[in-house]
Amino acid sequence: MTLQLTARDQALLNGEEGPAARMAMSILHRMLPVFGVDRFMDIEAAHIDSTVYMGVATMEYAERLAELGAKVSVPSTLNVSGVDEHGWQEWEVPSEIAANAIRQMRAYESMGCIQTWTCAPYQTEHRPTFGQQIAAGESNVIGFYNSVIGARTERYPDLLDICAAITGRVPATGLHLDEGRRGTVLFEMKDIPLALQEDDSFYPVLGHFLGRNASDGIPVVAGMEVSPTEDQLKAVCAGGASAGAIALFHLVGITPEAPTVADAFGGGESPRTLPLTMEALRAAHAELSTADGQDLDLVVLGSPHFSIDEFRALAPLVKGRRKHPDVEFLITCSRAVRMIAEHVGLIEPLKEFGGRVTVDTCPLTSPMLPSRIKHLMTNSAKYAYYSPGLLEVDVTYGRLSDCVDSAVAGRVGRDDSLWA
Repeated sequence: MTLQLTARDQALLNGEEGPAARMAMSILHRMLPVFGVDRFMDIEAAHIDSTVYMGVATMEYAERLAELGAKVSVPSTLNVSGVDEHGWQEWEVPSEIAANAIRQMRAYESMGCIQTWTCAPYQTEHRPTFGQQIAAGESNVIGFYNSVIGARTERYPDLLDICAAITGRVPATGLHLDEGRRGTVLFEMKDIPLALQEDDSFYPVLGHFLGRNASDGIPVVAGMEVSPTEDQLKAVCAGGASAGAIALFHLVGITPEAPTVADAFGGGESPRTLPLTMEALRAAHAELSTADGQDLDLVVLGSPHFSIDEFRALAPLVKGRRKHPDVEFLITCSRAVRMIAEHVGLIEPLKEFGGRVTVDTCPLTSPMLPSRIKHLMTNSAKYAYYSPGLLEVDVTYGRLSDCVDSAVAGRVGRDDSLWA
């Protein structure tokens, strides 16, 4: 393949914008044939997932770029880190890992990245706009940018995302282009009760179903009778990206690129149509739980990171109550959301309940949990999907109210009447 490089691309490769930009462009240049295209295109923003500490190698990679003088050329938000920078001592994080993770954080800060430290940057002031070209890492962010906002990003892996941010260039392919955003399969909702569609517990399960059944395709869902909230759509993105590799989905009449079924398929017809039934959703719901008893050590919420609206929903559920002493109750969110929640009085009821908040990170990326944690409960499809493998725990998936009630009781309890 003969690569079509612009004058600036060649200048970057030649080191005319410095050694860090040359390093970044050389990596992108070598990856261009892997993406199956012969040219680059410009981006306007980035979200960097390389911030997650995965060992000395990821730290040294970031520090090498920083030592060479790397600076991002587009506004670049930062995903979660390997530790809560100012609160890691409250958990069982080894000090050496904390020190290295913080070194990695400092390296990305030195490159001019925006210190958001969250897997929900779309719920900050740095939210992108429709049609904006972006290089995003972190799977739920990719799904939300593409699906809910209508911005455009491919699935950028760790270490490559920062190269795109430094150069402002990405392969001209896939979800960046009109033809790459057309639906690949239509799911028609059949006899899904309205009460279930209105319930928060429906959306992580819908995402999990799409991930399982559309793999890395672009699913289109028709027949939804409600207008989901932003947090409900966030849950679909996280569930679909965890159980599969969903980077874009269309909800007909809801998401911006799918006012009609035909629009979702680029003006054509669906190549494949399948029913989306209660039976299939019940099966997806069941897959999100691996525990077979009522034991409970931890309730964990906030993957993707908790929003202010989610704190508002939680506050009346915990007010005047106290969790069981044997159960940890943890929420993960961004620094900004915690500050706002404190300012408007949403943290105090949680503290009185016995709950804790961790920022910058989450248990999936930080070795923070005590070894005694063997059974957890969550309302997050992402936590539910990854925890058995990454944390070696049993999981129960439930509604937010189920999680709170279970924390109070000290044992798992669920109201599954909507799924009956």
